Amino acid sequence: MKNTVRRSLVLILVIAMFFAGMGILLAQFIIKGPDWVTNKADRHIYYNGAIINAGEIQDRNGVVLAYSENGERHFNESESVRKATLHTVGDTTGFIATGIHKTYSARLTGYNLFNGVYNLKKHGQGNNIILTIDSEVCALAYEALNGRKGCVSVYNYKTGEIECLVSAPTFDPENKPTDIDTDESGKYDGIYLNRMFSGLYTPGSIFKIVTSAAAIENIPDIYSRQFTCKGSYEMGGGKVICNGTHGTISFEQALGYSCNSAFAQIGELLGNELMTQTAEKLGFNKDFSVGEIDVNTSRFDLSKAVAIDLGWASIGQYDTLVTPTHMLTLMGAIANGGTAKMPYVIDKMTSPAGTTTQKTIVSNCKTIKLEEDTANKLKSLMRVNVNKYYGDSRFPGLSICGKTGTAEVSNGEPHAWFVGFSDDPSFPYAFVVILENSGSGSSNAIPVANTVLQKIKATKN
Repeated sequence: MKNTVRRSLVLILVIAMFFAGMGILLAQFIIKGPDWVTNKADRHIYYNGAIINAGEIQDRNGVVLAYSENGERHFNESESVRKATLHTVGDTTGFIATGIHKTYSARLTGYNLFNGVYNLKKHGQGNNIILTIDSEVCALAYEALNGRKGCVSVYNYKTGEIECLVSAPTFDPENKPTDIDTDESGKYDGIYLNRMFSGLYTPGSIFKIVTSAAAIENIPDIYSRQFTCKGSYEMGGGKVICNGTHGTISFEQALGYSCNSAFAQIGELLGNELMTQTAEKLGFNKDFSVGEIDVNTSRFDLSKAVAIDLGWASIGQYDTLVTPTHMLTLMGAIANGGTAKMPYVIDKMTSPAGTTTQKTIVSNCKTIKLEEDTANKLKSLMRVNVNKYYGDSRFPGLSICGKTGTAEVSNGEPHAWFVGFSDDPSFPYAFVVILENSGSGSSNAIPVANTVLQKIKATKN
């Protein structure tokens, strides 16, 4: 009798282990199935490590950016479009980790849990992916970069659609340079990196928007305070150097003149804790993604900062780093009364039969928490910036709110920034421009932003 019971228990244990193993296998199949199916060893999809069979990638207007034909992968007929959209579309080998070819490879092949890539193997067609970008606008943005490294992006802050996304340096995927991996001149540095999603940059004076938000929320008399600029400001045994000698100025003037002395004083009034609290409320040190594309994390850390470090951090220097995607979304939050829409680059996916299989739903960004009153005050300050200090004439027919930045870096000329948005309900667009080692944001980044915005406006008329 005991032997029977013992054998029964062993049998039950074996059965339990069997079903547990099946459960683990099923879970692995569900989670890792797409990766298994799109392994580069699959000759139906890849050849010599490059994707050859997949669905089309189109822009918002139906322009085909990538497609398969006769067992080969091809790109748009325009070289400018190919270069301008490369980092969004991705290369066929997957070196551009955030590109659609890499991140959404399983969807492009038409993979599903039940049929795998049956439709691709039988019909030679995978799913099509329709993007939110306008390839014509991207091509113009690429030309406006004029050989400079950096990125340009514009998104609709009411819907979250990214209509322009260009990263440089880039290359023509139909005629990839043979010296990319051996060149030592630096012209290809970071060429596989989509700077919009993965770039981390010293923000310089565009960070004064964050410091201004902290001041608005934590210094009750900030608008009536006066700040004195003598060309520098001493704090904690160090000195923050200003970009001019501005004399006695108000908070509004401090942002307009981008006065380092005044903002170092504001940082001193706030202290490390309040500065950190505001930065984290506005998305620093928080995870972020665009669809299934992971975005680098913007960093703000004063844990080891002494007084002079706080002064430099308050003007966007010290160890602070930001991603262009984060700054674009923050601009959207300010423009939209404190509520940021999540940016996205994929509008929808369709089956070979034309049926929509997935559609992006507009959603709010939960990592940026901005009070409506603070957003409206920042909007007003940024509007004065353009109207009074940069000049509305630099943006014909547009009502722009913005902030430039000239970020000092250790290697070469400063980075040139311009971030902002249109204060026009009929033209709800936010933008970010960064040009690496290009000097003044006002002289170099503003013209790029205006060129792209004017093109987008022309396409809407």
